Amino acid sequence: MKKAFLMGVAALALCAGVAHAQELKFKPGEDARFNWASYEDFKKAHGDLKGQKLTIFGPWRGEDQALVESMLAYFKDATGIEVSYSSSENYEQQIVIDTQAGSPPDIAVLPQPGLFADLASKGFLVSLGDDTGKWIEDNYAAGSSWRKLGTYKGKDGKEQFFAFPYKADLKSLVWYSPENFEDAGYEVPKTMEELKALTEKIAADGEKPWCIGLGSGGATGWPATDWVEDMMLRTQTPETYDKWVTNEIKFNDPAVTGAIDEFGWFARNDAYVDGGAAAVASTDFRDSPKGLFSSPPKCYMHRQASFIPSFFPEGTKLGEDADFFYLPPYASKPELGNPVLGAGTLVAMTKDTAPARAFIAWLETPIAHEVWMAQSGFLTPFKAANPEAYANAPSKKMGSILTSATTFRFDGSDLMPGKIGAGAFWTGMVDYAGGKSSADVGAEIQKAWDAIK
Repeated sequence: MKKAFLMGVAALALCAGVAHAQELKFKPGEDARFNWASYEDFKKAHGDLKGQKLTIFGPWRGEDQALVESMLAYFKDATGIEVSYSSSENYEQQIVIDTQAGSPPDIAVLPQPGLFADLASKGFLVSLGDDTGKWIEDNYAAGSSWRKLGTYKGKDGKEQFFAFPYKADLKSLVWYSPENFEDAGYEVPKTMEELKALTEKIAADGEKPWCIGLGSGGATGWPATDWVEDMMLRTQTPETYDKWVTNEIKFNDPAVTGAIDEFGWFARNDAYVDGGAAAVASTDFRDSPKGLFSSPPKCYMHRQASFIPSFFPEGTKLGEDADFFYLPPYASKPELGNPVLGAGTLVAMTKDTAPARAFIAWLETPIAHEVWMAQSGFLTPFKAANPEAYANAPSKKMGSILTSATTFRFDGSDLMPGKIGAGAFWTGMVDYAGGKSSADVGAEIQKAWDAIK
């Protein structure tokens, strides 16, 4: 998985924590940013479960484990349930092993909808019910998108809502230096047409508009797949995107090759990229944004997900030295609205117990989101969560992009078979950056997909 790779996860032994051992980070009733009424209402409705146990297995380790446990402490306080959270480095494989062995946790958390879909089809997940699915649709921005993300076919072949989206990641971002923009007189574009015009303007001024790097060791090529996915959402309907991800629409279809060429418009023009087009495939993605901060700047813009500040020069202040804007849609395609590409985690029940049901209900409370929002690394499309709870201005701005989205789609390559999404698609984009046509690249990726059927 790209996300696991990007996080650079070191080998970790199974780690577990009991949420009730942790004190409440924010004292109930004392901070106006939090919806304490939702907390008290939940307490009244579920306060009769004291002494019962809940086991949760998920992807969060290290600092993220401390953050999720700070949220779980409130759930424990409200219900009296003894909560045990655990994880391991190979959590994806572990959850499969545990469910097949008949010893799953009560709650499983995964960032892979495809893996949950597989577990649901084998009867290893418990339906959360249509009411929960409708709640997501009504309360999340682009709610139908999020509901679809957690809806899979059960063992009986019928579609049901199995996985509650909780904690989102945002990819549709362009990073820039506000100071550099101001010095050059450039303005943040609001449409794709304006973004292309700005790209041409910067090049005409004798500067390089973009820094783009696809290098990532054995995963080289993945940054270009995100570009293509974003361009699919800006040139095609969400339904077309979904059909592409499942290969109902082929990789050599004009809808797909057109999106690849949209990426090429930026990446294959020597005048538009730092180092020229030939440097795109060989530049490491971790090094590529550094050109934003050199003096004079080597580039003015860099498209990458919300994690990229981890690779900015030490001491870079977000909102001052670096900022971001939403990768805009085409004004000529208003019917596509404001699409957002991203990823995130989903929560499913692997055992139907009263504590597990209570936990799913807990995720419907603003406080379950706001406690993590107020710390770090958490974004939510939940419209009732108070945006003022975000710990800083950049997080609040990212949250606003999520809640303004009309469509949300999960990273397409992560939904495709591994040999494609983490194989042929990556190498195909390297070939494309090197000069192969989108038609040839699309045909080669499709050939690889056909070979695994």
